[in-house]
Amino acid sequence: MSMERRKIGILTGGGDCAGLNPAIKWAVKTALDARLAAERGTQFEVLGIYNGWEGLMYLDPAMPEDPQFVVPLTEELVRTWDRYGGTNLGSSRANPYNPKHDLSGVVLENIKNLGLDSLIVIGGEDTLGVASKLSSAGVGIVGIPKTIDKDLPGTDYTLGFETALNVIVECVDRLRTTAGSHRRVFVVETMGRHAGWLALEGGESSGAYIILIPECDFSIERVNDLILEGNRSGARYEIVIVAEGAKPEGCTEFVRSNRVDSFGHHTLGGVADFVAKAIEDGTGLETRSMVLSHLQRGGVPCAFDRRMGRYFGIAAADLVVDKDFGKMVAVTHGEICAIPLHQALGPPHLVNINTQYDTVRYNGRRTILGHRA
Repeated sequence: MSMERRKIGILTGGGDCAGLNPAIKWAVKTALDARLAAERGTQFEVLGIYNGWEGLMYLDPAMPEDPQFVVPLTEELVRTWDRYGGTNLGSSRANPYNPKHDLSGVVLENIKNLGLDSLIVIGGEDTLGVASKLSSAGVGIVGIPKTIDKDLPGTDYTLGFETALNVIVECVDRLRTTAGSHRRVFVVETMGRHAGWLALEGGESSGAYIILIPECDFSIERVNDLILEGNRSGARYEIVIVAEGAKPEGCTEFVRSNRVDSFGHHTLGGVADFVAKAIEDGTGLETRSMVLSHLQRGGVPCAFDRRMGRYFGIAAADLVVDKDFGKMVAVTHGEICAIPLHQALGPPHLVNINTQYDTVRYNGRRTILGHRA
């Protein structure tokens, strides 16, 4: 019995995070599994694309499978990848559809020259936005959601979030010892451009006194009142968590650099410095700021991200096998599923400040089962 032969490409784009390597491993192992191949009558080959969309943008069409840009992925090669953070395929924020330098035609040509029947794309809003355009151009696309901001609509989880939370908790735990020793207030800045999930759940998990998120503009006077209230109650120190996209009432978000990337995004940052100075000026309490920045992206994946990477990778391979393209794997209500790719590119999934945030205490909700109709 002859087997159908098909070739899959796989790439990771945007910011790195934990969980990418597990997803790559299990997509590859599922596609290449000999027992499954016999059952489905299809034999796959998998090519890894280096450095996100750059690999397909700058590969010389006359030299397909150039080892600078692509690598054959085998079960033996990826066997240990789930133990490692980041992405062994590399990543970038390159945009083939950048209006200043559109290379989408080159990408389409290279997909054809490589003989790719489908492409598994692991990324967030920007990377999957490119994937959606390629899908409309006829490429067999399957998406896997990745962003530590956890702001993609249509899925309850995105790879990297839980590991990033663990980093926040570990860092705050370490800060507590020095904060308590010197009776200081510490303001810790997390990532989170538009969505406050990292700050909120990181703050809840670490027991932060105040949590400031992009979804709720804050009053610095109210922040200072809360700090003084805690000080009067006998607290020796306080921890304030603030998302990079949070902003005071009547102000815009803090921008670290006016430069924009190929998707038009500014680099945010600086809100922790502002809040720390405002607290010290307003309360007289010694205050320090700390920016966690890329620490949240680094390190080995936690158990949850290893499992979710496995499940997402297997589900993505299932979609490829079934030629069910133009979809993104997702998890909703605890079940792995697939949704149309365009559903993951709608308005971002944000914290609901009416049900998930206390706008008076600037912290997580204090009622969960109470006050029900």
